[in-house]
Amino acid sequence: MRDRNFLVENNAKPIWHPMAHPAEMRAQPPRIVMKGEGVHVTDIDGNTVIDAVGGLWNVNLGYSCDPIKKAIADQLSALPYYSGFRGTSSGPSIELAYELTEWFKPEGMVRAFFTSGGSDSVETALRLARQYWKIKGQADRTKFLALKKGYHGTHFGGASVNGNANFRRNYEPMLPGVFHIPAPSTYRNPFNETDPARLAQLCAAAMEEEIAFQGGDTIAAFIMEPVLGAGGVIVPPDSFMKLAREICDRHGILMIADEVVTGFGRTGAWSGSRLWGVKPDMMTMAKAITSGYFPLGATLIGEQVAETFETDTTTFGSIGHGYTYSGHPVGCAAGLAALAETRRLKLDENAAARGKDLAQALAALKAKHPLAGDVRGKGLMAALELVADRDSKKPADKKTMAKVADSAYEAGVMLRVSGNNLILSPPLILTSLDVNAIAEGIDAGLSAAG
Repeated sequence: MRDRNFLVENNAKPIWHPMAHPAEMRAQPPRIVMKGEGVHVTDIDGNTVIDAVGGLWNVNLGYSCDPIKKAIADQLSALPYYSGFRGTSSGPSIELAYELTEWFKPEGMVRAFFTSGGSDSVETALRLARQYWKIKGQADRTKFLALKKGYHGTHFGGASVNGNANFRRNYEPMLPGVFHIPAPSTYRNPFNETDPARLAQLCAAAMEEEIAFQGGDTIAAFIMEPVLGAGGVIVPPDSFMKLAREICDRHGILMIADEVVTGFGRTGAWSGSRLWGVKPDMMTMAKAITSGYFPLGATLIGEQVAETFETDTTTFGSIGHGYTYSGHPVGCAAGLAALAETRRLKLDENAAARGKDLAQALAALKAKHPLAGDVRGKGLMAALELVADRDSKKPADKKTMAKVADSAYEAGVMLRVSGNNLILSPPLILTSLDVNAIAEGIDAGLSAAG
């Protein structure tokens, strides 16, 4: 690698960063992360901090998982790549598909289609949903329903079902035929409703109303995150996903659970769907499937959808979709090792336990700092929504958010800012001492800005 001076000089110049303005990056170059160990990362200046972001929701096993690294190295030696198109398989892809369907058997998943990441997985699910209805002879079912504040990736399909204008406005027009219903957020919703059970009913009624207006026989699928991630870690009322499932069943609409973030233990359950007791028709996976060590994703397919494709006698059942790196043998080898470690360490149980610790720590910070308007979370995904004024819920401005994040970093904690939310998604190997350190870092950040 080139020396430090070269890296600093060229930081944010030949590279454009995702989710950032190029001019801002050039004016204020981002931190250069050089090393990771356990739950910590170290920057180019030698500063070591706890990564409370977990990479990007995905480094569940931390940065020192030797079994994954060995699996990658061994597979590179044996077979670094081969295509999965038109009937060619690799050993790791067969094995990982089996493991995934076994892992998510309680959710009713029976098949796996491999992708390169979460956006690919969502795109695959949306395309398969439309194709499913063509096989069924209901070609008018092309529309999609989604939640406002939901996030489903950056491809045109995923961006179209996204419920946040920040990911849509600059790329419009989006995919036609996508309609959004209010997110079941007790802190901000159009009904001014704070009772979770009542809010779930109101959002379900809005979903029913939209279906009636569009015509249920024109809707292919409803997609939702079991816990909304990038939209601010919005935890739906316990009853909401079940209500949505019942509505989908009543109108013959497929349900897609976007488990890219919530899959493999982050909420304290192996999936968000399992957390809420729901069996979707498809599930999208990525991120923790390799703990971030290799780009990989999967769309998991339920029995009803699989049977429809596999018994088709027309041309509509042929899958004209896929990626060069679908079923990449190195990625699948990494996935096998990651899942084995995830199960061995019982990361779902640790996420649930440490999530309770984190929730208590964040509640204490809210009580101490007027900047903290709301605290939300499930397992080890959490958010602090910062406000300029608690009564009006006016969001904290960009300068304040930057001050909090920078001061927390100086105190030893890496945070993620999303709008006026501080997003927390640390590795699932977190300890109670790590939780305390994260809370101390956020405390320092809020004190500096407040």
